[in-house]
Parts: sequence; C-alpha cells; structure tokens
Amino acid sequence: MRYIVLFTQVDLSGGYYDAGDNIKFGFPMAFTTTMLSWSVLDFEKSMGAELGNALKAVRWGTDYLLKATAKIGSGVVFVQVGDPYSDHNCWERPEDMDTLRTVFKIDGSHPGSDVAGETAAALAAASIVFRSRDPSYSTKLLNRAVAVRDTLAPSHTRHTPPNFFIY
Repeated sequence: MRYIVLFTQVDLSGGYYDAGDNIKFGFPMAFTTTMLSWSVLDFEKSMGAELGNALKAVRWGTDYLLKATAKIGSGVVFVQVGDPYSDHNCWERPEDMDTLRTVFKIDGSHPGSDVAGETAAALAAASIVFRSRDPSYSTKLLNRAVAVRDTLAPSHTRHTPPNFFIY
C-alpha cells in the first residue's frame, strides 16, 4: 500500500496499526519496538521456540521505521499514517481500505523531538538485537538511529503538531 504525502508517494507499508483500527502512530510503534527489542535482549534464553517469532516482530517494526526515516537526509521523518478522527471510526481490514491515507511528518518546520528520540531509541535497541544475528542489518539500524537523533532530536522541543493525535 502506498500513502500520499502532498503530491509525493512514499512506501509506508508494514509496521503496526494502533488500537484495532487502521492508523499508524509513530510514537507508540517506536516505543513498542523498543520494548520488544529489550525483551529479546533480556529474556531470549527463556523464549525457547518463540524467539524466532520475537525476532520477526522486532524486524517488522524496524523495517517500517527504516521506511519512515528513509528521507532523514532531507531532515524528514514520517510519524503518522491516517487521520485519527476518521480512522478511529473505520473498522475494516487494512486490505479493504480505499480511503485517503494522510501522512504526517516532522522536520525543521514541524518539530517532534519526542517521536524522533523514541524512533532513534527503537532503531538503536534493535541494532543490539541483530548485532550478532545480522551484522549488516544491525549496522543499518544503528546508522539510521544516529542520523535521526543527530538531525531531529536535539534541535526540537517536545511538540505535538496541531493535527497529530496523541493519547
């Protein structure tokens, strides 16, 4: 599925939807990915046969976060897919959706150090998970985490954009 950002298309497929509806919030998704990563690091010896599923869950989240941060060289991170008001009223499978997918971003003019910081934390924590399992992926995650942190997290104050829905 492709999402329209003004007149540009960006691939923001994958990742986790929020609350049983069809919206993706970057901040809780990044936090969830961070917690999944630390769970693997702290409890992998207790996970037994479920370790593989836990690793897939972390990768599913980080693959999405890599897409959401793919334009970090331009100082942009995509932090939300969908309109919170219309999407919370829409209960259908994502595969059946045909509504416009509004995308929100943070950048130099639209600050969001809180979501930038958590996104960087998620990528960094996951890089530790994959350090010995997939070193090239781990390096990619860590490099992107540093880029997000250095580009957006330090220069912004905590700010929730006016159309950005947060609990």
